[in-house]
Amino acid sequence: MNLLLIGVLLALIAIAYQIGLATSRKLAGKGNNSAMLHSRPGYYGALVALWCGLPAILILLVWNIVEPMILQQVILNHVPEAIMASLDQADKEVLIDRVEAIASGFGVTDTPAVYEISAANQLSQLAMITSFAKFAIVICASLLGLVWAKKKVEKQYRARNQVEKIINVALALCSGVAILTTIGIVMSMFSEALRFFSFVSPLDFFFGTEWNPGFSTSGNAEGSYGLLPLLWGTLMVSGIALLVAVPVGLMIAIYLAEYASPKFRSWAKPAIEVLAGIPTIVYGVFALMIIGPFLKMLGALVGIDINATSALTAGLVMGIMIIPFVSSLSDDIITQVPRALRDGSLGLGATKSETIRQVVLPAALPGIIGAFLLAASRAIGETMIVVLAAGNSPLLHVNPLEAVSTVTITIVNQLTGDTDFASPQALVAFALGLTLFVITLGLNIVALYIVRKYREQYD
Repeated sequence: MNLLLIGVLLALIAIAYQIGLATSRKLAGKGNNSAMLHSRPGYYGALVALWCGLPAILILLVWNIVEPMILQQVILNHVPEAIMASLDQADKEVLIDRVEAIASGFGVTDTPAVYEISAANQLSQLAMITSFAKFAIVICASLLGLVWAKKKVEKQYRARNQVEKIINVALALCSGVAILTTIGIVMSMFSEALRFFSFVSPLDFFFGTEWNPGFSTSGNAEGSYGLLPLLWGTLMVSGIALLVAVPVGLMIAIYLAEYASPKFRSWAKPAIEVLAGIPTIVYGVFALMIIGPFLKMLGALVGIDINATSALTAGLVMGIMIIPFVSSLSDDIITQVPRALRDGSLGLGATKSETIRQVVLPAALPGIIGAFLLAASRAIGETMIVVLAAGNSPLLHVNPLEAVSTVTITIVNQLTGDTDFASPQALVAFALGLTLFVITLGLNIVALYIVRKYREQYD
């Protein structure tokens, strides 16, 4: 029913636009002289379409939010008080699911109770009534909006102002989605992290050097929850990845922007960017099956013990993965450097390589730092490669040839399996996620400071 209603509503909006457009053109007179109108005909059509669609869409959204709550209350009203008193929230949700399954015709595996059948029958009737009522009310609201807006179409009506105001509000709401989403994520992690810190001291968490969480059914924090081994493993793997991606990606960007012919550049850059589209699980399997054994064999040839799953294996493959981010963004920034800077340097007698080192790269430095920041953020937050290729050894050591554990690996481990999400063993994942967020925020702040400093120099 909802799909049918949305389809009819979209058709009405399209018709409303054409009605508004035709009405405005009729007001313009012969030859469609839009100079006689305050706004162009398209604005009148858009205004009628907006008034036809927005009230109806708003009613539909509110109805779909409120309707399930009303139907659930109808189900609970058919449960005897004696049974209702013995049900907790989880049991109520199970009961609602059973009644909805009976009402839909799929049924349940066991024999339903009499009150469940009665509730299902009432739910079916009420759901049918509400569906037709919703369809009728939404369509009537759409038609009323169409008629009202059509009457507003006059020569001097400020349709453009109204439409642009609505568009500005829509753009502001869309911009706010990202901000509100970020705030919601941070607040949810922060609240759960506070619950974790009620079990474990923040000093023990942030400055502890041992990670060995104990799993218990009592809800108490058993074992050690030291962050430093995980944080060091994350920084080690990310550092190796950046040592691979930054110089290689920057050299690729310089070659493509300054030396490569247009024909070579036209196919080389898309070919490199294909690496960014490969799923990270594929990189993880590649690291586990190919790179890890290769490094182990190579180490055996020179007398060095290299684990197949190690920080080096994960870092190398992660570096390959983020090369497109560095090269593509750096290439775009380098090509945006004004040609006059290059010509001035060459005119003063500098060679091409000197011009690149002393003029182009300093001028493009803010954007290049942004590319490095994106690569660092991607490396720090990567999960599948380190899960498969870094091992799971939460020990504090400096040897990149041995297995390590990272923050993302630990989050996966703590939230998988049969886990009580109210226990400190699961809540620690939110504290780890909040730590990653703070690290990324710090990187952004430092990069913003550097960008502003150098941008002032080259403006």
